[in-house]
Amino acid sequence: MSDAAPSPQPQAGVTARARLLNLAGPLATAAVAAAGTAYIVAKNPHIPGATYVCPFYALTGMYCPGCGGTRAVYDLAHGDVLGALSMNPLFTLSVPLIAVLWVRWLLRGQGVQLREWPFPTWLAFVIPTVIVGFAVLRNIPMFAPYLAP
Repeated sequence: MSDAAPSPQPQAGVTARARLLNLAGPLATAAVAAAGTAYIVAKNPHIPGATYVCPFYALTGMYCPGCGGTRAVYDLAHGDVLGALSMNPLFTLSVPLIAVLWVRWLLRGQGVQLREWPFPTWLAFVIPTVIVGFAVLRNIPMFAPYLAP
């Protein structure tokens, strides 16, 4: 008996029609993300007035957890990872996880059995705490030079 992980294999019960239908969600999501990225690349958000202003920032003058995300997407699309990190480190660091989750979604829809990822209960508290903590820290003058977009 080997300790090696089994290679992902399609399930026998998933029909070709079901596989095709299961592509709709992941491919639609990828198309929307690609269209949004193309729009952001066409409208350089680093130029004032080129794109929208964050409504939360416009109303309060404070940065939300998403502020700088549009500029981070622009920078990532141009291969500038450090620039993206300086705009919104939380978003930039979450992109690889989002990509992995999308690939897993795509593969599961095709009937590939993947190893389960346990989601511990404590993580349901940590993730919102990190997001709120990030929003608070980026508005404190001592941390603003490092976390503000």
